[in-house]
Amino acid sequence: MSAPRWLSPAEQRAWRTHLALHKLLMHRLDRELQAHALSLNDYEILVNLSENPGRRMRMSDLADATIQSRSRLSHQISRMEAKGLVVREDCRDDRRGTFAVLTDEGWATIQRVAPDHVASVREHFVDRLTDDQLNELQVAYGPIVEHLKKLR
Repeated sequence: MSAPRWLSPAEQRAWRTHLALHKLLMHRLDRELQAHALSLNDYEILVNLSENPGRRMRMSDLADATIQSRSRLSHQISRMEAKGLVVREDCRDDRRGTFAVLTDEGWATIQRVAPDHVASVREHFVDRLTDDQLNELQVAYGPIVEHLKKLR
């Protein structure tokens, strides 16, 4: 068995900075969405549905897109159904399949909330970086994202 490849001090600082950024930013964005009676998970689902034809997605595809287990997504959709944001519809082509569908209330909600959420993303992330830094982040993170997508 080979010895572990411990992180160098510079690697450790970069890793911990990344973790802190992710946790703090997600916490802040989630907290700001609470003013709209939404969680960050709710918002992500609304966005995914709003960007798909017919404002609908198969539950399995939505679970993959939001990186949630099917079970967890089902519970999340149940909570969102209770708020009138989404409904489930059976898939005509596949009796086992179910769609999550954005309701008119869900569509109105994403239209109302999106400007505030984008302003928050700008305030807490985008506007803190130069255009070059944003490009460097995309270039640096892109290969990691692609690697992790292949492992799902």
